[in-house]
Amino acid sequence: MERTFNKTGEETYPQKIFAHQLITIDDLQQFKKQLLEELLLALKKQSGVVPKKWLKSHELRRLLKISPGTLQTLKSTGVIPYTKIGGVHFYDYEDIQRLLESGKMNAIQG
Repeated sequence: MERTFNKTGEETYPQKIFAHQLITIDDLQQFKKQLLEELLLALKKQSGVVPKKWLKSHELRRLLKISPGTLQTLKSTGVIPYTKIGGVHFYDYEDIQRLLESGKMNAIQG
């Protein structure tokens, strides 16, 4: 089975399409499955990256998407623990994760 596509005055590719070159629904489903497997594998590799142990204020604000004033309030009320060295505030990433998880559990229970 052969089909020929001709455009006048222009050379097009492919000029001929053979039956064995057609893509079936099964081919698309197999491609989808393979693509998803590769994406999941890439995401797993990426999630294996260990975050920094200590975050500075601007990094924590960006992570939590909060303003400097909100961060100051959370620090002064003792909600977020921090360490101050030479005028720079550092936040333990694991403490922040635990804090977020405990808030998540309280929201589910409450």
